[in-house]
Amino acid sequence: MHTISEYQEYFLAYLTKNQINKEPKSLYEPISYILNLGGKRLRPVLVLMTAEMFGGSYKEALDAALAIEVFHNFSLVHDDIMDDAPLRRGKETVHEKWDVNTGILSGDAMLINAYQLFENYEGETFKALAKLFTKTAIEVCEGQQYDVDFETRDDVTIPEYIKMIEYKTAVLVGAAMQMGAVVVGASPEQQYAVYDFGRLLGLAFQLQDDFLDAFGDPKTFGKQLGGDIIENKKTFLYLKAIEHATADEKKQLEGLFSLHPQDATEKVAMVKNLFESTGAKERTREEIKKYTEKAFRVLDELDLSEEGKVMLRAFGENLMNRNV
Repeated sequence: MHTISEYQEYFLAYLTKNQINKEPKSLYEPISYILNLGGKRLRPVLVLMTAEMFGGSYKEALDAALAIEVFHNFSLVHDDIMDDAPLRRGKETVHEKWDVNTGILSGDAMLINAYQLFENYEGETFKALAKLFTKTAIEVCEGQQYDVDFETRDDVTIPEYIKMIEYKTAVLVGAAMQMGAVVVGASPEQQYAVYDFGRLLGLAFQLQDDFLDAFGDPKTFGKQLGGDIIENKKTFLYLKAIEHATADEKKQLEGLFSLHPQDATEKVAMVKNLFESTGAKERTREEIKKYTEKAFRVLDELDLSEEGKVMLRAFGENLMNRNV
């Protein structure tokens, strides 16, 4: 086993080695740009880590890890277009730096490139990876559509929201871990269990992302702070605030989420105050903890070495306490 920082180094070296440098540059430069913006590399690290936890070498899983990272970044390029987001990891988004058409086309090419990487695996491994990837990719699209739909709905429930973030974010974390297990020939039972661990961890991760969008440090968060509030997104924070608000607070919150001001500074500040006064801020923290602990219970049942379990537990705790 290696450290998380070592897995990150191995992956980044492989990413650099596999940069696509060919014509037309206007298609491939945005791909290199988004892939080199940084980020936590959470998903590829989990692919490599899981492969070694089940007795293989991280080297066997590098193509699967790269496929996951390319797909993830493809989804970010298109999400940023849908959200009209100006920043990604503290830098201009692809559609801002180039244009919307370039963002769409480069994103499409990334999706195809992700599939191509599975061609480096033989027979049953290729089939299992492609099948898992296809299932996950369509679920991510479904989750994104739920997210879009929720923006214009006033009756979104918390179970619906949890389903949306499960599809949009958590299933890809689960798939990353299952891919690592698939590549090294882990049993189906081990694959499904490690997928479930990753899925639960992904739910905690997304809830933490929602929390940081409102209450993170703009110097470390990397995205536009308050972006979800500006876009009137019905996040867990919003839904919990509505659930526990007084009649006046509910009216005020619903009124704020019908506005699209040119300068949203005051709106963001007022909504954050309501998230605190209704207890939504603290309840979201509790929910993040709940899903992290659920993931740890699955981890306890996994047939892994103690070293592997300690590493995954530390990984989960770091995600729960992150500020970026």
